[in-house]
Amino acid sequence: MKLRTYTREFNTNLRLAFPVIVGMLGHTVVQLIDNIMVGQLGTAELAAVSLGNSFVFVAMSLGIGFSTAITPMIAEALGANNHNRVRSVFVHGLILCFSLGLVLALLVLWSQPLLSQMGQPLEVVALAKPYLFWVALSLIPLVGFQGFRQFAEGLFQTRLAMYATLMGNVINVLLNYLLIFGLHGFPELGVEGAAIGTLISRWAMVLFMAINVKNKKSFRRYYRKLFRVKMVKEVFYKIFSLGFPSALQMFFEVTFFTSAIWMSGFLGKNPQAANQIALNLSSMTYMVALGVGVTAMIRVGNEKGRGDFVSLRRVAISTFLLIFLMDFLFCLFFVCTHDILPWLYLNGNTPNITSDVAEVVQIASNLILIAAFFQIADGVQAVVLGALRGIQDVSIPALLIFISYGLVGFPISYFLGLEFLWGASGIWIGLLSGLTLSALLLVLRFHYLTKKLVS
Repeated sequence: MKLRTYTREFNTNLRLAFPVIVGMLGHTVVQLIDNIMVGQLGTAELAAVSLGNSFVFVAMSLGIGFSTAITPMIAEALGANNHNRVRSVFVHGLILCFSLGLVLALLVLWSQPLLSQMGQPLEVVALAKPYLFWVALSLIPLVGFQGFRQFAEGLFQTRLAMYATLMGNVINVLLNYLLIFGLHGFPELGVEGAAIGTLISRWAMVLFMAINVKNKKSFRRYYRKLFRVKMVKEVFYKIFSLGFPSALQMFFEVTFFTSAIWMSGFLGKNPQAANQIALNLSSMTYMVALGVGVTAMIRVGNEKGRGDFVSLRRVAISTFLLIFLMDFLFCLFFVCTHDILPWLYLNGNTPNITSDVAEVVQIASNLILIAAFFQIADGVQAVVLGALRGIQDVSIPALLIFISYGLVGFPISYFLGLEFLWGASGIWIGLLSGLTLSALLLVLRFHYLTKKLVS
């Protein structure tokens, strides 16, 4: 096919992806705001946020990954004009999301004593404990929000979650400003204040989504008779059978990156703080890939419902090409700015920059340079994974991701970083290796499946 066949889909892809990207970035921006504000308190405080979030990210990956099962099921039902099925998937999915959020919050709180048993710096652990408590509670509204979000996105309504996230970020910034530094009569809570701001802002996002789903015209036919929907085991099972492998996919990836946080903690608070800076920046560009991946999932799921497999393959490949071009630009940006970006997180305005700050900046600059080179692989694997979820292929991709990250990437990170003493840079070379293999295997899986569907 000519290149034009794919590039003419860019406009539709971007129109759907942009609100999703903004919404996805919202989750990361919450962490960026926490990191920047807490970073003004010191490197130990920044490392504490990193350590606390490492637990929450693992739980969050399970919740968000599980919720992604809702979108392709909604999109497929919409493509088949089965509106009763759409309503049923929405209700069952929402119940499962809030229930899972509660379970994950309790598991994180139960695992809190592990902070003291991981060989992390003592001052970092002391600061991380209260932070982790409040952020763990925020998993309930976060996963519940995903239930509303995936429903709306399956109906091609991608802007609603964007508006909710923007509102949540404004609330989070305001509360951080007041609670971290104790301004305008509010208590000075430091790291703990950042976590409380996150909790409140996430409940506000859930409330925003619930009100709009009830009142927005495009959702009215699904909200009508909402509480009369009969609970059916088959729908619960279908969501679970798609959601569990999807949760494992995201769990493996987040655990892979979280292991970098823990391994860098063995090297000291400064490598751990530097790792957090590079990870936060990489997460922001990854949200763009996730946004395009959601677009691939929505459009591929819709084409699957219509039974048009030639169009399904064309649409999917157009999203792969789009993210390749976008991540190539991100790669160039990181290469050109790797020495500058770390200063966003640390105070460089003082006359005498401490040795801790100087070391964090040096290590983070090297990590950002490595991150530049895994932008393309990271983006491609995220979007191909979205397309595979759209055709409801989730189990084999979960296995491929486990092989890439668990059997290849993690051992390379461990041996280069800790055994061969390459430090944080060795850990991140392992990340690069795992992501590259994952992208290659997932592309081959997609090519094999869609060729079968077309023929």
